[in-house]
Amino acid sequence: MLGNDSPQASVVGEIIPGREFYDYEAKYLSEGSVPVIPARLSRAQTKQVREMAVAAFRACDLSGLARVDFLMEPDGKRRIFLNEVNTMPGFTRISMYPKLWEATGVKYTDLITRLIELALERQAEKNRTSYSREE
Repeated sequence: MLGNDSPQASVVGEIIPGREFYDYEAKYLSEGSVPVIPARLSRAQTKQVREMAVAAFRACDLSGLARVDFLMEPDGKRRIFLNEVNTMPGFTRISMYPKLWEATGVKYTDLITRLIELALERQAEKNRTSYSREE
């Protein structure tokens, strides 16, 4: 996710874990996990994931960036479940967040520039807000 009041969702990505569970070792230590960008989903599933990600971002009243993670049933109905909203995703050149935006058409340096712009927008909004305490 990227944005303030009008957030946008990147392309959808998928992690194929190299172990049964995508735990610390599978994520950081072993080389068996494989990122798939874009995720192997139908158009309808992709649309659903992106819409759910925007809804979660808005429901949490977030700004700037977030990575919204989902789980999908492997067989049968293949229902999609919101897993977590990560408000400070990894941001190295090999992290999933910048890879997803690169696949969406936003280069790493442009992504950093956009995040700075969003932070400045949010700060300007806060500076325009005044509070008073009247009794």
